[in-house]
Amino acid sequence: MDQQIINLYDEYTHKPLKRSEFIRRLVLLTGSTAAAMAILPLIEVNAAHAAVTPADDLFTERITYPGINGDMQAYVARPKAEGKYAAVVVIHENRGLNAHIEDVTRRAANAGYLAIAPNALSSLGGTPANEDEARTKFQQLKEEDSLRNFINAFTYLPTRKDCNGKMGCVGFCWGGGMANSLAVNVPDLKAAVAFYGRQPNAADVPKIKAAVQLHYGALDERIDAGIPAYEAALKQNNIPYELYVYEGANHAFHNDTAPTRYNEAAAKLAWKRTLDFFAKYLK
Repeated sequence: MDQQIINLYDEYTHKPLKRSEFIRRLVLLTGSTAAAMAILPLIEVNAAHAAVTPADDLFTERITYPGINGDMQAYVARPKAEGKYAAVVVIHENRGLNAHIEDVTRRAANAGYLAIAPNALSSLGGTPANEDEARTKFQQLKEEDSLRNFINAFTYLPTRKDCNGKMGCVGFCWGGGMANSLAVNVPDLKAAVAFYGRQPNAADVPKIKAAVQLHYGALDERIDAGIPAYEAALKQNNIPYELYVYEGANHAFHNDTAPTRYNEAAAKLAWKRTLDFFAKYLK
């Protein structure tokens, strides 16, 4: 796939561009409307491409906890055996809580964690089926409210009888930026993993008490531009961190519902590193 097309789709999903402008520019890149329409299913996120992690050996439920503008909805998964588990907050992309992130939540549960995936769009009626509508809803969210709603997850978790008090988080895209923000704002956080997420301000990095693990695609110029300042601040403040850049990988390389950007080798390696990181700091 032409990298210009992938970059255009990234701009469309993050700027965001109006769909009409995205299609117009896609036609220019592909040479015709017919070619653009043929390529479109290959670049757009499609849940039909997603892996499905069985829940047979898991306990799952949907819960709510107090939020800023009403209750926050969340999907929970953990091993079926009763007990106390380290908790991992799984943070979605700028599409809200969807089937893909629920699947990632089950992957964390299968690794032995109490995994919880809150929905940032709870106060706006939840995640719509149409992704354009979901991204539009994200523009209605106040950044400070979203941060507080995810901080509240770490207030809720210790109230559960299946949580042992050790807590981490992992986020993707929008959620990667949120994972970095939580590292700054949740002193009890033990481990924060950010996949291709916006970096915090360097001035806020001294507040981080957690260990940090960062995953980036080498072709993701938009997000990668913030790496040097973040890494310098982490080093200056002696914060334990791991930073990985995956050659040939784009933004959203971990998302298996994004066929042209999903990079199986990078995704599997990054997830293994994530679980190893959690095992080091949460178990």
